[in-house]
Amino acid sequence: MMRALLILLLGAASTVQGTAAQDRPRARDLGIEVGVFSPGANNAISDVGGVLVGQVTVAAGDSVNTGVTAILPHDRDLFREPVPAAIYVANGFGKTVGIAQVQELGIIETPILLTCTLCVWRAADAMTDLLLAQPGMQDVRSINPVVGETNDGYLNDIRNKPVTAQHVAQALADAKSGPVEEGSVGAGRGTIAFGWKGGIGTSSRVLPTRAGGYAVGVLVQSNFGGILNIAGAPVGVELDNYAFRNLLDGTDADGSIMIVVAVDAPVDARQLMRIARRAMLGVGRTGGSMSHGSGDFVIAFSTHTGSRGADAESQAPIPDGSLSPIFQAVAEATEEAIYNSMLKATTVTSRRGTIEALDIDELIPILEQYGVRR
Repeated sequence: MMRALLILLLGAASTVQGTAAQDRPRARDLGIEVGVFSPGANNAISDVGGVLVGQVTVAAGDSVNTGVTAILPHDRDLFREPVPAAIYVANGFGKTVGIAQVQELGIIETPILLTCTLCVWRAADAMTDLLLAQPGMQDVRSINPVVGETNDGYLNDIRNKPVTAQHVAQALADAKSGPVEEGSVGAGRGTIAFGWKGGIGTSSRVLPTRAGGYAVGVLVQSNFGGILNIAGAPVGVELDNYAFRNLLDGTDADGSIMIVVAVDAPVDARQLMRIARRAMLGVGRTGGSMSHGSGDFVIAFSTHTGSRGADAESQAPIPDGSLSPIFQAVAEATEEAIYNSMLKATTVTSRRGTIEALDIDELIPILEQYGVRR
């Protein structure tokens, strides 16, 4: 129903489409295999059944590089079929909206949007208008849009708040299952990670049958700093591009990361908070340091059909002792999603300068030197 309405609202107006990605590898294409559990079919958050992802890249001239990434837990009416959820704030230098109600009620009742810092409220307002315009919503007087962000102000004219209601509508209308575009696209168009181009990245894990067979998916918007480490290889140090290498040159580790975690296990909001916390282990493994100015947020939800809407309270969650494999899967998928966000990213230039993508030809010898490639 929502999809049809969004298409109707967009009409024949022109929209901004995702930019064509350069043919760059993902982590596994380079022989980088993170952890012990296997990825799903697409190695993406969309491997968790029902999850849809839509993206619109907003790029114009020499000053606009931003976008919108939308994550839908399912394709039905989320307001009437909310999903169990939790939001973990690892470092709160951020502008994510909708946190309080999710923490209070333990559910998410709208799609999740990611965008740029100063575009958060415009995106939230646009999504609210779209949802309230749906049939059957005439008497609704409260809705809790969930919108996260990172600051892309170096590559993007962020003060101009270039994301529009049309971009939000298009991202929601384009949401689909299957492979997810990564790199300098959607909300990752203008982001920077570890001094190189960051972006959107994703990964998934499917647990063995003995561990429940659950699927775990992660999507990140990487825009943070630190000392890049790839599966044990000190890439940042080897390439002399890392935070704190010279405290007099202005280099620091500030930045942010948004992490969205989807699972199909029957878990409640309390357990989802525990799952969300483990995503930060994946960030740490890549060399992130959660600096003073870093906004690090994890939004976790379950797509398990028995956990939705009015029936949620009658569904018994899995025992806490069964969460450990999910914890491991989340850490692995987060780490790999960050690598994918950088490896798939392409160089982006704005009037302030150019942020180069991680050079694959320089990276491969380092991976081989440290025995990372399998």
